[in-house]
Amino acid sequence: MGRSVTGADTARQASGHDIHEQDAALIRRSWHDPEAFAGLFDRYVEQIHHYVARRLGTDAADDIVAETFLAAFRRRHSYDTERAMARPWLYGIATNLVARHRRSEQRYLRVLHRTGMDPLPEPMADAVAARVTAQMDERRMAKALGRLSPDDRDVLLMAAWGGLSYEEMAQALEVPIGTIRSRLHRARKKMQAALGADPTTRIQEV
Repeated sequence: MGRSVTGADTARQASGHDIHEQDAALIRRSWHDPEAFAGLFDRYVEQIHHYVARRLGTDAADDIVAETFLAAFRRRHSYDTERAMARPWLYGIATNLVARHRRSEQRYLRVLHRTGMDPLPEPMADAVAARVTAQMDERRMAKALGRLSPDDRDVLLMAAWGGLSYEEMAQALEVPIGTIRSRLHRARKKMQAALGADPTTRIQEV
């Protein structure tokens, strides 16, 4: 039985965005049809926003995400279309923009450490006891993250909150995979000493 067509599918097809079209092909098409680039926005805006919001807070994320896709649109002619997926490219742009807000990130982590309150919305049904435990975890996590070097923190959070592979992170940050492995190993070791468990899993959970 074939997959049913959803309203979102219909909307994308009506606007000329093929949900099965590879990112590289879509970007190539946008060279001549700029409106086609909106398809890339539709695919990745939620992922990029979630990643940036966890690092800088929701308000800052709105601006950073807008800047990310604007920069990507302006650079689309230089995109390497041999790379089918544009996700690492977009995460690289977003991470570079986050780097311009290091002070904001450090300030955000200090607030999170002091209060244990993550500004991202959560379901009202969460149990109070579970939330108290989560706040304790978030405070410890924020303190530990704030002690990492910016490069190590970038790699750890791209893995934990972006779900990127070693290869994708290497593409995003334009460094060798070996460098990614060493940064991630170093970050995980420091975080594990602070949190007492697999840091990537703990960061994903809070």
